Amino acid sequence: MKILISADMEGATGVTWPADVLPGHEQWQRCRRMFTSDVNAAVAGFFEGGADEVVVNEAHWTMRNLLLERLDERAVMLTGRHKELSMVEGVQRGDVDGVAFVGYHTGAGAEGVLAHTYLANSITGVWLNGVRASEGLLNSRVVAEFGTPVVLVTGDDRTCEDARGYAPGARTVAVKDCVSRYAAVCRPPARTAEDIRAAAKEAVVLAIRHQPARDAGPFTVELEFDAEHLVGAATVVPGVERTGERRAAYTSDTMYEGIRCFKAVTTVVSAAVEEQYG
Repeated sequence: MKILISADMEGATGVTWPADVLPGHEQWQRCRRMFTSDVNAAVAGFFEGGADEVVVNEAHWTMRNLLLERLDERAVMLTGRHKELSMVEGVQRGDVDGVAFVGYHTGAGAEGVLAHTYLANSITGVWLNGVRASEGLLNSRVVAEFGTPVVLVTGDDRTCEDARGYAPGARTVAVKDCVSRYAAVCRPPARTAEDIRAAAKEAVVLAIRHQPARDAGPFTVELEFDAEHLVGAATVVPGVERTGERRAAYTSDTMYEGIRCFKAVTTVVSAAVEEQYG
């Protein structure tokens, strides 16, 4: 049995504001240890539950945040950027039985600690076939096309609520309760590690590959930006069309194509953002 952990950082234990997750900050160095602790707890639980192999895919920012030297030695880690499927890289090989979203968060425009979708700012909302979409929802549709279920989600309490919409059978662990986008009531890492370990152990029974959802499309992704000129940037990507003053959308037959187009749009848009004025 093979488990893939997609590890993001905004939903990690103790993380509440930008300096906690931005490389180079003193707080980031501190929170890297708690982020690694969350991942290690999931790894331990999956092995206790009967997994044979656990692959950790670094999914935050530069994708070089987890401390390899502190990683559970039974796991392996894919670190670094420019991957075919970004946050869920590896699922396309077709041998992953279950996916865990560790350290996830709510989507742009939603309530939640450090809520966003791919870009920290600039994007104020994303909708997938008319439903407001977090990174969790988008990635869950990608892995479904390879027959892989989402079995575990960790993050703040709002993230766990969000997960019930796209992975209703998955185990969830709230490591903190949202107070605002930059504040939360946090549980200590010793407590969250035990909660994550126990949930991962239980989640192993859900790691059963199913029929790939290859005919679930088409998928229409609509994005709302905080400035009109970003729509102009987004529509440079073939297939992306303006749908409003600050909105653009595209349609893909599969979520594999859809998430790759989303990556292209966010890359182009981020390059069009100027300091202070956005």
